[in-house]
Amino acid sequence: MDVDAFKNSPMGDLRPISGHDAYLGQDYQHYAFVPHPLPPSIPLSERTYRRVVEASMAVGRLDFAVQRLPNPSLLARPALRREAQSTSELEGTYAPLDEVLEADYLDEAHQSAELREVMNYVRAAERGLRLIEKKPICLTLIAELQKILVRGTRGDGYDAGKLRARQVYIGERHLGIEQSRFVPPPHGNDLVDGFSAWEKWINAEDNVSILVKAAVGHYQFETLHPFSDGNGRMGRLVVTLQLVDAKALSYPVLNLSPWLKERERQYKDEMLQVSITGNFDSWVSFFCEGILAQANNAVKKIEDLLAVRQEMMVMLRQQRVRGVALDIADSLIGYPYITVTQAASLHNVTYPPANSAIAKLVDMGILKEVTGRGYGRMFVAPKMRAIFTSR
Repeated sequence: MDVDAFKNSPMGDLRPISGHDAYLGQDYQHYAFVPHPLPPSIPLSERTYRRVVEASMAVGRLDFAVQRLPNPSLLARPALRREAQSTSELEGTYAPLDEVLEADYLDEAHQSAELREVMNYVRAAERGLRLIEKKPICLTLIAELQKILVRGTRGDGYDAGKLRARQVYIGERHLGIEQSRFVPPPHGNDLVDGFSAWEKWINAEDNVSILVKAAVGHYQFETLHPFSDGNGRMGRLVVTLQLVDAKALSYPVLNLSPWLKERERQYKDEMLQVSITGNFDSWVSFFCEGILAQANNAVKKIEDLLAVRQEMMVMLRQQRVRGVALDIADSLIGYPYITVTQAASLHNVTYPPANSAIAKLVDMGILKEVTGRGYGRMFVAPKMRAIFTSR
């Protein structure tokens, strides 16, 4: 970490640290950055305020577009999996999106380590969305989600599900802490107090726009780096939880991570510059640019999904198809990959009528059978899949 760049930071203080790097087998003496609590108001330029307003309006349009779906909650399922795939890729864990969409039908023993890690994010997100219905976004909630996130991975250590009990740094491991990009605050009181102040700030009742609160809260979360592993994914999941908790979105259908992945270097540089300069303007503008782009992208996908659904419904009516086949077709927005067993369970029918209905949809070209990877017969809705896997 470039200590000189942080010496005059208005955002925090440098704290001398020392320890032993077990990976390199050597002792170190360096500095960590301890951020100050966030200010009650965030001064922004008029240009950035306009960007915040534009992004907020786009989020509103997205929420309205979701309500046009016959069953809006269905869209949350593939949307969460898209976010899981991209947010994990940002941290160097890659699994193809098709495999992520199929993963619910594949036993964990047949999943790659990368796929299991991506699906941990899905489980953490689903758990988080249930929890925020009853409690605020706080350490207890986030720690539970972090433990789910790292289960069975390299990050599943003795302090999983707790504030970290060790020093971490952001950079190449083989270069050591002195050559790192950034060193978050040491564990102990600095971290405990910093996280407590963060909790209070994001839950405060004030006039700060939810998008500004999400952007600035995300900066502070990543600067604190409260856990030994999973901080990037957890920080981006908190953004999703904030938007849903604030009722800016009724469902978690905005995927910010694909946009951030394409601008990974700038994403990290923008947050680093806040720590050095104390100026939130450029970071908030960048964050809201991503929200604006991805909200508009999601609205376009919903329009495409509705067009495909309408096309399917016309075909089904022309063929006088009724009953479970119609129900299965209508649920493909949430289940672009589906098995007969899943279809039977979703629509409360036995296997034979679900199997006959899927065979009818295959005959009509709405579904296509694909080769299974340990889950037997699998079917995909090609047009739905194409929409979900497009950029």
